[in-house]
Amino acid sequence: MQRLSWLLVVSLLVLAVVCTSNLVTGCKAEQSGTEPGDVIVNSIGMKLAYISAGEFEMGSPLDEEGRQGDEFRHRVKLTRPFCIGVTEVTQSQWETVMGYNRSNFKGESLPVEKLSWREAVSFCEKLSEKEGKVYRLPTEAEWEYACRAGSAGAFGGSGNIDDMGWYEVNSEGRTHPVGTKQANAWGLYDMHGNVSEWCSDIYSADYPEGAVADPAGASEGTYRVMRGGSWSSFARGCRCAARNSAPVSYQFIQTGFRVVMEASE
Repeated sequence: MQRLSWLLVVSLLVLAVVCTSNLVTGCKAEQSGTEPGDVIVNSIGMKLAYISAGEFEMGSPLDEEGRQGDEFRHRVKLTRPFCIGVTEVTQSQWETVMGYNRSNFKGESLPVEKLSWREAVSFCEKLSEKEGKVYRLPTEAEWEYACRAGSAGAFGGSGNIDDMGWYEVNSEGRTHPVGTKQANAWGLYDMHGNVSEWCSDIYSADYPEGAVADPAGASEGTYRVMRGGSWSSFARGCRCAARNSAPVSYQFIQTGFRVVMEASE
């Protein structure tokens, strides 16, 4: 009887270790699933949603209100799944990894801001070392695919910017705690407004004219893409297709980021 009890205890301990390891280390862990929006949590408490490979129309239709000339609509295929931050990186998460915080609006649950593209990349590199996984900035295509979450409209989720994000009309001139507006269909928050988000791509005003797979931006240039608009943006600047860019050294109180963790196939 004592031997059976001992074996039962050991089995339960092994199961607990395996479950915990799966939850925090892999997008395809059984506990977290492999459907769009299924969530894992890493060691710093960052939640990431699993996003399946797929295809979508990137850019905007000619009649979309607020449309700009760099939003040529084209078919994009993403051949690999990925995990993306459920929210923008918070100041608490940033300080845990980087050890400093120069954000203008202070608060642990507020999105980190006033950081350059290079600093966002550095955060991803340090987090990769800490977690033993590949963290990086999303490509512009991954970002828009995740923002839309199956929607073809100007805004994801309910389609109403007031439901989905903090922007010039409702922000009261500041950032707000992440995850306090509605999530989109894949469980992602603040894809519209709060802070604009750095992407990995070098900006080009000209999208491809035909269908493409796994686009990664221009091959040369000095500006990097920012997406989503911010607390100071008009609604048109927060649309799924809206694009912005800045030099890699610039630090704006309107700009932060969210991360991608590469998923196993």
